[in-house]
Amino acid sequence: MIEHLPALLVVIPLVLSVIILFIAYISARLLRWTAISTTVVLVLLSILTLVTSVQEGALTYAFGGWLPPWGIAFIVDPMSAFIVLVTNVLFTLAVLYGGAYLYGMHWLRTGCYYSLFFLMVAGMSGMLISADLFNIFVFMEMSSLATYVLIAFAGTRANFAAFRYLIIGTLGAKFYLLAVAYIYGLTGSLYFLDVAERLQPYEQTTAMIIIMLLIVAGFGLKMALFPMHGWLPDAHTYAPSTISAMISGVMIKVPAFVLFKIFFFVLGVDQFYTMPILMIAGILAAAGMIVGSVMALLQKECKRMLAYSSVAQIGYVILGFSIGNVYGVIGGLLHIVNHAVMKSCLFFVAGAVKWHKQSDSIDNFKGLGRSMPLSMAAFTVAAFSMIGLPPTAGFFSKWYLLKGAVLENLWFFVIVIVISSLLNAIYFFRIIEKIYLQDADEVNETKNTNETSDTYDTNALQKQSISATNYETSDGNNPSAFERMLERQRERVRLFQEKRFGGFELPLTMLVPIVILAIGVFVLGIYNQPIVTNIIETALGGIAYGR
Repeated sequence: MIEHLPALLVVIPLVLSVIILFIAYISARLLRWTAISTTVVLVLLSILTLVTSVQEGALTYAFGGWLPPWGIAFIVDPMSAFIVLVTNVLFTLAVLYGGAYLYGMHWLRTGCYYSLFFLMVAGMSGMLISADLFNIFVFMEMSSLATYVLIAFAGTRANFAAFRYLIIGTLGAKFYLLAVAYIYGLTGSLYFLDVAERLQPYEQTTAMIIIMLLIVAGFGLKMALFPMHGWLPDAHTYAPSTISAMISGVMIKVPAFVLFKIFFFVLGVDQFYTMPILMIAGILAAAGMIVGSVMALLQKECKRMLAYSSVAQIGYVILGFSIGNVYGVIGGLLHIVNHAVMKSCLFFVAGAVKWHKQSDSIDNFKGLGRSMPLSMAAFTVAAFSMIGLPPTAGFFSKWYLLKGAVLENLWFFVIVIVISSLLNAIYFFRIIEKIYLQDADEVNETKNTNETSDTYDTNALQKQSISATNYETSDGNNPSAFERMLERQRERVRLFQEKRFGGFELPLTMLVPIVILAIGVFVLGIYNQPIVTNIIETALGGIAYGR
């Protein structure tokens, strides 16, 4: 079984994405338990893959026994295995978290949701472990197409956000595909090891500049690298909170990791143009860190604030790669994992506030430290990590980035990291102040169902029986029949959960993932040194660092 582990990580969710519609038709309970058990199995397989890759070295799998470059190959090194593990843990928590929203939904829409979700899971895993440049494109588009539709599940404004993401994401994919075609034209192969060897004669040619710029542009659009981030704020804001967390925690991080693998392992960090191109990306990332943080500070809705924060945070990752030395690269890779956990926690809490208050307006956080103590404690922990306070995870990735920048005398990057962290502190502490030091407004139970995301599930439920032509809008004072049905659905679900779980601040299926992620922020911080020593440094052993 060990030799088939890389394939199972992709094949299992891919197969389930096809058959899960039939399971949804049979039983809603069977559907939910199938989804949960599958993600748990993927986590267990990921753990086994990680342990095996650390102890025995990178795992290679050739489909059908066809060795590359003729066949499709997966290569799983310790770092890839670790990121696959983290993403599968996040997917598991997302399935748990989204259960309360999906309760009572029509079987076809629920089945479509889970089908697209597992298609996204398969695509993300495939991107992380594929050893073929073209198959990275295939898996990237597989996950992207699923994500476009999942964003649109929220309806209304989410439809436009999904369409814009579709256009920009497709453009990014085409840039990358052009680079792949150019590489194949030069080398006659798409397999990592072959390409790395056959590109050496073209090291100082214009072709290498074009290839690198196309790859940076393609993945830059996918990961929302400044100034290519235009699709991200609306996609995060109007998507379901579960999907917002996956976009920020996984969707924009996987392209960043693939960019790292291609530049450092395939094109080669010692290539003549590699570091200059990465430095250009680093300058864009530094600008994004400031602009994203400033824009986050100006927002009035929590999810939109977190969206602009993600623009800044992806900058930390690319900044680390552009620094180029061992500490910068470790900081960038560590921040991929750390940010995935802490930002998923923040988006889950934002969704919980929407569940509780019918709006994720920052003003609605007033007094929630008393009514939602566990959720707000988790939010505070994740916010501290985003700021970079020890011993949370975010402190250590920023520490490595600062150390790497200082060693390279990149003082501009040091200043940017410090300023961005201070801006993080400002916009997170204003929310923490409202949580613990201000009283809730009794009359400000804002209903903003057309501007935030978590109406997607009840919206989707009702669309099975309400045609678009009969859809009514609200003038703010007289709720439409549609909105009244949304409210009745929320109340049914809330009563169901209170009866079943004893009246916690949230349904346990929502609360438990939030608490687990908050604990994960501490665990990643406390155990950062074993992660760096046993996983990251092991994966990076063959790379020559520095300029």
